[in-house]
Amino acid sequence: MQDQATKRSSRNPSSGGMRSVAISTPYIFHQLDVMDPASVASLLDFIKKQFGNLDILVNNAGVIGAIIVQETRENLKLGIDEVVGSKTKMLKEILKEVYEQSEACLGTNYYGVKHAKKALLPLLQKSNSARLVNVSSLMSHERAKEELGDVNGLTEEKVDEVVKGFLKDVKECLPESKGWPTNFSAYMVSKAALNAYTRILANTYPNIAINAVCPGFVKTDINYNCGIATVEESAKDPVILALMPDGGTSDIFYSCMEVSTF
Repeated sequence: MQDQATKRSSRNPSSGGMRSVAISTPYIFHQLDVMDPASVASLLDFIKKQFGNLDILVNNAGVIGAIIVQETRENLKLGIDEVVGSKTKMLKEILKEVYEQSEACLGTNYYGVKHAKKALLPLLQKSNSARLVNVSSLMSHERAKEELGDVNGLTEEKVDEVVKGFLKDVKECLPESKGWPTNFSAYMVSKAALNAYTRILANTYPNIAINAVCPGFVKTDINYNCGIATVEESAKDPVILALMPDGGTSDIFYSCMEVSTF
């Protein structure tokens, strides 16, 4: 939310070219907690009064849903082997995943996106060039992807059903025996659910360009700074999608701006 337009360039994801776009400065900030309905309502009221409509919504709120044992963090390495490969058992020994954390993870990464979208959608629909970008991850689990893979039969109720089924298994201490991931299970399921929800939104609102993007393995607090890319490097991908020209892509999942599969 800004004023005083200036010119900058962004990449067109459908053509690979560059274009000039208007970006406004200075920036106006407003607090938002996607888990708090009152906070969402406060932001909605602020945008209504300040701007009247909303052109771009980037959903980037996220939590990992697990805690690494404190004394092991200093020398921690989190790569593909530790998460889903040959070293998963070693990581599990220092990883704490309980129901309350899993519930909070799904509540933020999936339900939080839904709550924010439903509140802000009327303002997006007032825009002549609306963009919605869900920041997601390639780290989504195969079981969840399989259950949500029927594009023609995909519904919001189906996604909710998979999420609730997962949380029920976690509450009963059965996630691994029921085929859910060994480590960071809530995070993986939340991102699979978010990807599926993105497809539903794109098909439901064809007048809004709606895409998901995995910005890569970013060095942030969420992974105890074990990532590779900086926040500044990875922020460019959601920005490119947010500023793409009219007639650009929708219903696409990008990984570092390469088209990927949901």
